[in-house]
Amino acid sequence: MASVTIFQAITLGVVEGLTEFLPISSTGHMILTSSALHVPDDDFTKLFEVCIQLGAILSVVILYRHRFMRQKADFYKKLMIAVAPALVLGFLLNKKIDALLESDLTVAWTMLIGGIVLLFVDNLFSKPEIDKPEKVSPSQALIIGFWQVLAMIPGMSRSACTIIGGMQQKLTRQAAAEFSFFLAVPTMAAATGYKLLKALMKQRELLTDPNNLMLLAIGNFVAFIVALLAIKTFIGYLQKHGFRLFGVYRVVMGLIVLGLIYSGRLT
Repeated sequence: MASVTIFQAITLGVVEGLTEFLPISSTGHMILTSSALHVPDDDFTKLFEVCIQLGAILSVVILYRHRFMRQKADFYKKLMIAVAPALVLGFLLNKKIDALLESDLTVAWTMLIGGIVLLFVDNLFSKPEIDKPEKVSPSQALIIGFWQVLAMIPGMSRSACTIIGGMQQKLTRQAAAEFSFFLAVPTMAAATGYKLLKALMKQRELLTDPNNLMLLAIGNFVAFIVALLAIKTFIGYLQKHGFRLFGVYRVVMGLIVLGLIYSGRLT
């Protein structure tokens, strides 16, 4: 019997789709949502929370399919350069990352600190020079890739780290966000593929149970639909208003979660 219920699968799918491409940390929200819903912290739950990223990845591929098809090989080489730091360090630090994924306190502090950064990021990088992600150089791609490594700490947000990294490398807000979306595809596909491969090698029963497969399908479908809407809305909002609202949200969420933890209402 699966540890995740259908209601929990739908809820986690909504959270994944809504937060994966916003600079508010999908991993942090998944951890907090799982705690709030009392989702068992077992092997299937950990697999489920990673594998529903496939639905979010597919939303990027669908929305940007024409851009993907028109890209030259040079752009894909730069994506591979950008994803390399996360692949190497993710493999080397896999066990430590898994341990951090169980910490609500880590999420609370990183949500708060990341929110403070987002309050000021628009003013810090106010003179962009690159208006398209295709214009990123290999060296700039590598630097953005190292920014992405920070997102291995739960609550930091892969989207926030890579967008800020892009803006630090002179990309406009929209270009930085779009490069972040493109970079998400190989990054998240690699993370999901690694988890699935480990499950097939060591815990095959998790992927042969029909109930588990149904829950994975539900979570991915919900994440796909919600992510489609979230990406479209985010780009439009970002062009007009910047990151301040996301910073305020993260600060408030971080303070609330810290209050719940230190008052004993969240463990």
